[in-house]
Amino acid sequence: MGLGVITKCFIILVVFRFASIALGDEVAIDKRCDQTVRHPSQCKNLMIQYLTLKTTTTEFLEVYVEQTLDGSVKAKSDTYSLGSQLKQGQKEAWEDCMDLYDQTIYRLNQSVSCLKKVCYGSDVQTWLSTALTNLDTCRERMSEVGVSSHSLQSVLQSITVDVINALAISKGMKRKFGILKALPIESPSTNGGRVDVVVAKDGSGDYKTIQEAVDGAGKRTKTSRRYVIRVKQGTYEEYVIVGSQSNNIMIIGDGIGKTVITGDRSNGTGFSTYESATFLAKGDGLVLKNMTIRNTAGPENKQAVALRSDSDASAFHRCSFEGFQDTLYVRASRQFFKECDIYGTVDFICGYAAVVFQDCQIFAQRPSGGVNTITAENRVNTNHTGEIVIHNSVVKGAPDVRLGGVKTYLGRPWSVYARTMVMKTQLDRLVDPKGWLQWGNRRDISSMYYAEYRNWGPGSGTENRVKWPGFHVISDVQEARRFTVRNFIDGASWLPETGVPFSVDL
Repeated sequence: MGLGVITKCFIILVVFRFASIALGDEVAIDKRCDQTVRHPSQCKNLMIQYLTLKTTTTEFLEVYVEQTLDGSVKAKSDTYSLGSQLKQGQKEAWEDCMDLYDQTIYRLNQSVSCLKKVCYGSDVQTWLSTALTNLDTCRERMSEVGVSSHSLQSVLQSITVDVINALAISKGMKRKFGILKALPIESPSTNGGRVDVVVAKDGSGDYKTIQEAVDGAGKRTKTSRRYVIRVKQGTYEEYVIVGSQSNNIMIIGDGIGKTVITGDRSNGTGFSTYESATFLAKGDGLVLKNMTIRNTAGPENKQAVALRSDSDASAFHRCSFEGFQDTLYVRASRQFFKECDIYGTVDFICGYAAVVFQDCQIFAQRPSGGVNTITAENRVNTNHTGEIVIHNSVVKGAPDVRLGGVKTYLGRPWSVYARTMVMKTQLDRLVDPKGWLQWGNRRDISSMYYAEYRNWGPGSGTENRVKWPGFHVISDVQEARRFTVRNFIDGASWLPETGVPFSVDL
């Protein structure tokens, strides 16, 4: 069969597929590119073979994401082939980018599958945002090691624009997706305390290390229920990775300060922020309970992550995250922290994720300099889902730590679209009256969103807060409800399956 015949058959199949779907707001794709996205010429280049087709918004998004997925696979291949041009010190960043391309392809595949079926409206927006996060992290890693290859940067920029366009299409959809019931996932709280395997340093369990147990979980027969690992009391000096294929895992310790996972990787000892985590969570649906995760590198070693989480629909209950700069790197997707303790100095809750901290204690440590910043949010696009929300929590100095002479701020904007909300939270006197700090010499502060709602305590006064256009003191309860577990991370749809308690409203 000739190529022209194959092409004609393919177009007929595509037209038939669209014709078989219920008609809606059908518009030609070239006009959709003009009306919907910030980069219409790139949209048309990507969709060149479909430009004359009329589609509904949902169909348009589905085909656009499919094309973006194909482009991501090619971008990964091109980036791989250019690796030989890099210097020795740049290889690690390139390897990280190859991993980030894999994660991007995975999230785009999820999005396509979701659009072909029925799913929660926030799912596609979340996964496209995560894809954009991955590409931005790749860009940052390349920048850190001085990669200036025009070819590499061009490949990365092109696929980034495609994902930005897909996000705009998704955000602009007028009709909501249907609802897909999450898989039934058992948890100890609903299944009589079931445990699949036990980790014990003394050899009394099934494994001696946590990583061995996690690896064993990855080899199990795929089921809908969550795989439960109990980690007995002890200090585990290891670096734990829950890989992207290890979904629906729960790890339960014997309590904060009893079950401890500890490491000391840091920027000061040759590790990037991306690589420094004591515990790395990539597999979706992870639940951690009753444990401490620690990075002991100290304030002088700069960025040193205790937990890095890329895990979507992940939950952390009664855990302590201990470190100094960048302690908790909530890098991507939807995350929830309940009754947790977080210790740090500079940007110690940071990342791109859509994350809610509820009933947590946030402890400022003494930094190597004279300034603490609690949050650093890195939302990189107006349609990105990322934001840090601190709800019904406490911000104060760490026990037995003297903070005299140290200025502590609620946060600073890592990117120009950063978003952070602090609501109904006790702010101790250590919080500087300005509340928030600019990032270096950055002056573009009009596009970010920083807000406070009904906080209390000696550090909660807003009279002397920053005068940024993007800073808001919220008084409207309906505005505040945009940032609840129910509305912001769709928590009511997935948190019940984790067994972690939560409040859906204010």
